[in-house]
Amino acid sequence: MATLASSSSSLLLSSPPSKLAQASLPPSLRLSFSSYSHLSSLVSISPSSFLACPASSRRSSVSAFTVKASAAEKKKVLIVNTNSGGHAVIGFYLAKELLGSGHEVTIMTVGDENSDKMKKPPFNRFNEIVSAGGKTVWGDPAEVGNVVGGVTFDVVLDNNGKNLDAVRPVADWAKSSGVKQFLFISSAGIYKPADEPPHVEGDVVKPDAGHVQVEKYISENFSNWASFRPQYMIGSGNNKDCEEWFFDRK
Repeated sequence: MATLASSSSSLLLSSPPSKLAQASLPPSLRLSFSSYSHLSSLVSISPSSFLACPASSRRSSVSAFTVKASAAEKKKVLIVNTNSGGHAVIGFYLAKELLGSGHEVTIMTVGDENSDKMKKPPFNRFNEIVSAGGKTVWGDPAEVGNVVGGVTFDVVLDNNGKNLDAVRPVADWAKSSGVKQFLFISSAGIYKPADEPPHVEGDVVKPDAGHVQVEKYISENFSNWASFRPQYMIGSGNNKDCEEWFFDRK
């Protein structure tokens, strides 16, 4: 249902070489990943159980995975978080996980703190981030340097942009300010339709998809980078109930 691509052996996130991994973000957020690279360092995705698939399927085995953060080296992390859709919850739980492992985290949400959107989850739970020692700010990603007040970071995760116009200002600022690693939350929508879902690494992507251009740009500008292509996020903190309805009716 999603893939993970990267370049580097010393990244913020880590993953074992599984064909398809079912990752769960605490307390009940579920993400799906497949990986064709190895990553290592602060956050690991480790197997916790085995799930069976039909033998005839090219996705012949599926492992259940849990996301964990490592405190091997403390880093300052900026998460640029979308203010809508199902992806916002990714930044929320990743921030909590990293804070729990002793890293410094600032989560910057697109838009205005006083907007009606902030009354919905996961934004109405941002007090959990603050109480854990994190910082929350709001603003325009195109002005990210001003929004964070000139603070520098080791790692930047863009969990907002869906095309190069949106991501380029964040990536350019990150590079110019000395960020060592850039992470991007892409989407499984990057793939061309397949006869047998879910998608795995190597599936053909849409060449005109905005996410493709973003991944190309960050790969050309950062030696340490990773792109994640999730599809459905369900569970506590998600403000879209359409996915819950889809799975619950099965």
